[in-house]
Amino acid sequence: MEGAELDYEFVRFSRGGAVATVTLDRPEAMNALSHGLERELHQALDEADADPAIRAIVLTGAGRAFSAGYDFDEEVPGDDATTAATLRQWLDTSQRSVEGFTHVMELSTPVIAAVNGWCLGGGFWYALCSDITIASEDATFGQPEVRGISSSSILFALLAGWKNAHRYTLTGDHFDAAEALRMGIVNEVVPADELLERAHALATRIAMVPADSVRLNKAITTYGLEAMGLRNAHNVMAFLATMAHASGDSSEVWHLHEAYRRGGIRAFLEARDGPFQPEPGGPRSRTDE
Repeated sequence: MEGAELDYEFVRFSRGGAVATVTLDRPEAMNALSHGLERELHQALDEADADPAIRAIVLTGAGRAFSAGYDFDEEVPGDDATTAATLRQWLDTSQRSVEGFTHVMELSTPVIAAVNGWCLGGGFWYALCSDITIASEDATFGQPEVRGISSSSILFALLAGWKNAHRYTLTGDHFDAAEALRMGIVNEVVPADELLERAHALATRIAMVPADSVRLNKAITTYGLEAMGLRNAHNVMAFLATMAHASGDSSEVWHLHEAYRRGGIRAFLEARDGPFQPEPGGPRSRTDE
């Protein structure tokens, strides 16, 4: 794709015609949402939104993941953290998340999420808040962090329905692109090698519609949902998420903390997710892995 690239450390930003592409670029960490990456993501989105020549934004991830979620090493309070410090950290994290998702929804320029590979936790939430989501056939979604006491997103229930959301929110189970399409949280599923081509083709179709029509119709749905209570639901979610995270010293998850202390993130994930395998969908649905 032609277009000048801007200089970011954790994202790649490129322009091609009326379409900007923002690529999360920490492939060695499965595009985990560090503070730096998330800050640059929103800077890049603002950069595109401020350019009248850009009429649509494609958001995707480098490597084998869209995003594996928030960077675990940055989010876990230290062992010596006081209760007050733990609450402050988790409230800051929860409010920052809500502000990030709201920012995507309130941009005047439509965002098309092109989801490749793993799309978990906070990465899953960014796919939910994008205006349109296209998934590759190898995409895998989920919120496995709830198994260690964490929170979900109200957007999941809004888009998928209460029953569907609870099926996966209350287990942390992974699900594949076909299930995501069935529940209505992605618009379509395409072969992996056609993902970006399809996303850019759709972005180009959006660019053919008058800019004011796109901007105002996006505002009608976004602000309509907020007027119906979405913003208040997000604010309540931030406080409840803080309580969920702060409950992480529960005796039910002490073994997860011990696994992390002894063996790092890999040992933590094995202790958390091992008992749930095979998963309903995605690579870990196979019993031979």
